[in-house]
Amino acid sequence: MATLVTFHAHPDDECIATGGVMRKASDEGHRVVLVVATRGEVGEVPDGFLAEGEQLWERRVRETHAAAEILGVKRVEFLGYRDSGMMGEPTNEHEGSFWTAPVEEAAERLAAILREEQADVLTVYDDNGGYGHPDHIQVHRVGMRAAELAGTARVYESTGNADHMRRGVEAAIEQGLIPKEALPDLSTEDTFGKPEAELTGAVDVTAYLEVKRAAMRAHASQIAEDSFFLAMPDEGFAHAFGTEWFIRAGQGPGITETDIMAGL
Repeated sequence: MATLVTFHAHPDDECIATGGVMRKASDEGHRVVLVVATRGEVGEVPDGFLAEGEQLWERRVRETHAAAEILGVKRVEFLGYRDSGMMGEPTNEHEGSFWTAPVEEAAERLAAILREEQADVLTVYDDNGGYGHPDHIQVHRVGMRAAELAGTARVYESTGNADHMRRGVEAAIEQGLIPKEALPDLSTEDTFGKPEAELTGAVDVTAYLEVKRAAMRAHASQIAEDSFFLAMPDEGFAHAFGTEWFIRAGQGPGITETDIMAGL
């Protein structure tokens, strides 16, 4: 048995980005630990959704624990930083925001967990945080440094496959399912994911699609039934979430890994 620690920015990120590999690892007998940098204080929620006196972060913490149970997680930890909001928002600079946290300080918090768990594998995000969110970028910086401090050699950067996404959108346009204007501009630096040529890992998690959807539903304050994630047809959901993509330094060129826990 090995230990997988998966590091995320906010509640709900875990099920979207790595829910499949988490449950797969758990089902294979590995220990899965979820670490979340913030409690998602800046998330949006419909009026009347929260109970009187209830704070959003309280709901999101409960949702995280519910989703973690679905994903086979044995331990959930929050690093204690505040949600920084989207890039360029005033919340980026709020006291205690993850974006303003000294990397060395935050990395030591995570490294302490990695040491305690004797982590074999750590997942973080790519250097652009997947899509340019400040807290996601900070997860990359903090996670990579924490791995150095703790001596965790096997680190995977969770990301998206920009070319795979483009092919899916183009196919949907050809089938008349979405308008041509929906085709994303993949030339901008804040595009979702990385070019396929930069990826080194592709894990088929189609066996866990219903698990991923169930974990997403556990985050009801952020992922409604009519949201992009849950409302899409099964075929579209499988294309979007049936493979989880990674970059591992020193691997490649090209996609050479199909299991981040292989050999452990």
